[in-house]
Amino acid sequence: MRIIVLGAAAGGGLPQWNCGCGNCNAARAGRIPAMTQSSVAVSADGRDWAILNASPDIRAQLAATPALHPTGLRDMPLRSVLVTNGDIDHVAGLLTLRESQPFALYATPVIHAALSANPMLAALREDLVPRRTVALEQSIDLAPGLTATLFAVPGKVPLYQEGAVVETGLVGETTVGVELAANGRRALYIPGCADLPGWLLDRIAGADLLMFDGTLWEDDEMIRMGLGQKTGLRMGHMPVVDTIAALRGLAVGQRVFVHMNNSNPLTDPGSTQTAEAQAAGWQIGRDGMEITL
Repeated sequence: MRIIVLGAAAGGGLPQWNCGCGNCNAARAGRIPAMTQSSVAVSADGRDWAILNASPDIRAQLAATPALHPTGLRDMPLRSVLVTNGDIDHVAGLLTLRESQPFALYATPVIHAALSANPMLAALREDLVPRRTVALEQSIDLAPGLTATLFAVPGKVPLYQEGAVVETGLVGETTVGVELAANGRRALYIPGCADLPGWLLDRIAGADLLMFDGTLWEDDEMIRMGLGQKTGLRMGHMPVVDTIAALRGLAVGQRVFVHMNNSNPLTDPGSTQTAEAQAAGWQIGRDGMEITL
């Protein structure tokens, strides 16, 4: 299985257009690497590819990834796109993929309903891009030799669907993880997760690769920095410090943080927090990172 991190940042990317925090200014100045928004590409054979989450930066991500370049006049190695929730940073890139190019679009019924409610997505022609509804725990073929199974993880509805009361630990079709299998290897992609209950730890155990939600280092990070009024858990994201503790000692081949907010010190390769995470056995996702299992 071959995996390419197309984008390692959370919504807004790094630098975020309206943010003057230390990390964003360092990225603008070239002192730390810039990051595009969350997405990965996966293949079992190096020729046929699936993309997990279509970020708003997908045009630049495709251009920067030779494995996903056209192989002919209008021939593409892209076979499918799967989205793990309805968040804008995971679905807005679908509008860029409207250029009369065939591929299959996979999501749970709840996520497909959210997409169907947006009339702009009618530009993504259903005769070329069939909407494939996937039930939880149903195995599907994303590309030749590559299967995926969706499973529920604790999370919440997208921001644009929030009401007066928001449940941040929903377990159902709203927020899902992806279990990938190819050539005897198993990888888990969980870019958004609010908690790690025992049943989820059991699922993760033994995986060859875990790509997990690294949005905030600490729960109150954005509040302390003056960047927002919400905690990570209120946004449906478990803080990294808690994730490291929860997974310490669990049998996992490789573990990689993805979906990092611009406020997160993990975006700085030279930070003490980056060194702490690496000492605990974690890799920090970066745009263009390639993993072969």
